[in-house]
Amino acid sequence: MNLPRVSIQTEDFDLSCEIAALRRENKGVGAVCSFIGTVRDRNEGDAVSSMELEHYPGMTEKSIEAMVDEALRRFDILGARVIHRVGLLQPLDQIVLVAVTSAHRGQSFQACEFLMDYLKTQAPFWKKEETPQGARWVDARVSDDAALARWGITASNA
Repeated sequence: MNLPRVSIQTEDFDLSCEIAALRRENKGVGAVCSFIGTVRDRNEGDAVSSMELEHYPGMTEKSIEAMVDEALRRFDILGARVIHRVGLLQPLDQIVLVAVTSAHRGQSFQACEFLMDYLKTQAPFWKKEETPQGARWVDARVSDDAALARWGITASNA
């Protein structure tokens, strides 16, 4: 059974299960790099008691799939898995997983960072934070021209 490369889901994920599935049956894997993002209890100086993430079904997956394709083109990697959660999340909850396999560690590290930079700056997600001042909707994307520039990406062509 092949797992999808990209999953947008409300349910939590298990890192060890995801890594095992990504490595399964590929004896060429010599390196696995992963990143997990979690919900913080503060943002922009304000306490955050919860956050709600939304996306455009279909469009979001297609956008992230295109970046996985680009990572496969740019780096000598064997596989990649991206999970992004949506819905209501609490501080300490896992939000995102990026996992990459390759024969050697350097390519895994680079591809993982490339995919995470894309997710943080360009992926179409929106979040509502619950703060002591009330709820506020914020664009989940962070402007980071330096992160994009090192990959040769500009906000206009991402």
